Amino acid sequence: MAARLVKRCTCLLREAAHLAPAPAPAASPVGWLRITRAAHKTLTSSATSPSSHFRGSLTELVEKEPMFTPYPEPQEVDRLIEKATRPEQLLELLGRDHHLYPNHAALILIHLSRLLSKKPEDKTSLIQDARFQQLLHLVNSQEQHSQDLLAELLVHLERRWTEIEDGRMVVAIMTKAGHLSESLMNRLEDKCLELVEQFGPDELRKVLVTLAAQSRRSVPLLRAVSYHLVQKPFPLTKHVLLDLAYAYGKLSFQQTQVSQRLATDLLPLVPSLTPSEVARCVKSFAFLKWLNLPLFEALAQHVLNRAQDIALPQLCNVLLAFACLNFRPQQEDQFFSLVHERLGPKLAGLKPALQVDLVWALCVLQHVQEAELRAILHPDFHAQLLGGKSQKDQITFQKLLHINATAQLERPEYTGPLLPASALSLRSPALDTKVTPLQKELQGTLKGLLGSTDQGSFEVATQYGWVLDAEVLLDADSQFLPLRSFVAPHLIQPAGDKPLPPGAKRLAFLRWEFPSFTSRSKDLLGRFVLARRHMLAAGFLVVDVPYYEWLELKSEWQKGAYLKDKMRKAVAEELAK
Repeated sequence: MAARLVKRCTCLLREAAHLAPAPAPAASPVGWLRITRAAHKTLTSSATSPSSHFRGSLTELVEKEPMFTPYPEPQEVDRLIEKATRPEQLLELLGRDHHLYPNHAALILIHLSRLLSKKPEDKTSLIQDARFQQLLHLVNSQEQHSQDLLAELLVHLERRWTEIEDGRMVVAIMTKAGHLSESLMNRLEDKCLELVEQFGPDELRKVLVTLAAQSRRSVPLLRAVSYHLVQKPFPLTKHVLLDLAYAYGKLSFQQTQVSQRLATDLLPLVPSLTPSEVARCVKSFAFLKWLNLPLFEALAQHVLNRAQDIALPQLCNVLLAFACLNFRPQQEDQFFSLVHERLGPKLAGLKPALQVDLVWALCVLQHVQEAELRAILHPDFHAQLLGGKSQKDQITFQKLLHINATAQLERPEYTGPLLPASALSLRSPALDTKVTPLQKELQGTLKGLLGSTDQGSFEVATQYGWVLDAEVLLDADSQFLPLRSFVAPHLIQPAGDKPLPPGAKRLAFLRWEFPSFTSRSKDLLGRFVLARRHMLAAGFLVVDVPYYEWLELKSEWQKGAYLKDKMRKAVAEELAK
């Protein structure tokens, strides 16, 4: 009963918000739209939160006269509402001599929404009907105490949640009311852990989607759900699989066996996916950083087969996901021909930040065209992106630097334009404020090897948009040179004036943390593949320091010997070319 009441209250507020226009000035002072927003906003606070917007705490509200009123005995109008098959039949009830309780008006509104979901073309004529406006005003005049009603309901649920013994019931309450109260949601998560063995695939899906919608990364519950998804042999439908992939991706929760099952089960269903489902699928797996080659090859082929049906936003999502995972399909030429064909005439019409993202993705995948570089690096375009201060603007600016570096370092035939020096020195790329253990240990070990601070630089911000963990300069005999004495064209601000001596080599140290790789592999994500390519093209010898190798080193002597060996190998590989 409690779950049904929650569903009725929330559906009523939601459907009223979706269906009706703004109330006329003659409406009740507390408009129905305002009630809907206020109910959601205030009820999301904890029942005991001091910042609650209720006139009193939830407990105080319950101590008042109860808001629940006895439900009237079924009447003829109830039967007419239930049997109505057209909006007109429901609106006619307002003009007859029926005694409508407040609940009847709400039921009519909810039933109207159900009918409109089947025939949305009736929506325009319905909104213009004066009887529909009368219905809204009637509902609005009787929803004045919705906050108190829902608050009282939540208190009853919080007091009696331990009595719930049915898995479907706890999932229904979590889905309908969990977002209204933090404390209730915490209790429902505990109850889900207790009853998770009762859940079928649909209940598991609803739990994960609810957590994802609220960005609640409840690790114990996620682990429990993952365990049952792996252990139970029940079949998963296409929609369940897509929802699960979305939820795991949104919450950035990686579980190898679950990710593998999702990919394996989705593979035979690829031909039945719509273009929007394809885009959603690849985006979810990109968030998970899970690259399943058979699945992604099938998705890429499906895009080519359905090229006439896929919309540009969906194709953009596929391209960005491929770039994130550094995935290039076997039908590489055909796929990128499709991308350029669809993107070319419409690129300029997209939002500036999205244009940068797409051209950056093509740079990662080594399929960017000169016309696309010119469009992004043209002064009239990039001028609008250089003044932003938000984190999103900083990320866009960094990608702009990467695009500029691609034009400089990887496209010798490119004749311009490029970003001006004033743009490069406008601000340096934002450095990570949190120092990781690997970063700290790498710097400490390398400082011990150098012996002098003049012979190395750390956290080196380059004009290419990348930050080197360290940089050293070796002479022809592999001895350290005083770095700051020599020219450094890769820096944002010029430093030193001496040309490099013959045979000198610049070494860039790049650490690769666990998040730098696709899940459960030693393959770098697209962003970091691009960084490595740029440093090599800029004339550096790259010294890779992946986390999985560093973790095996126990002593300072081992770490120092490891870095010396890495430098020797980098120099030897260069001499062997």
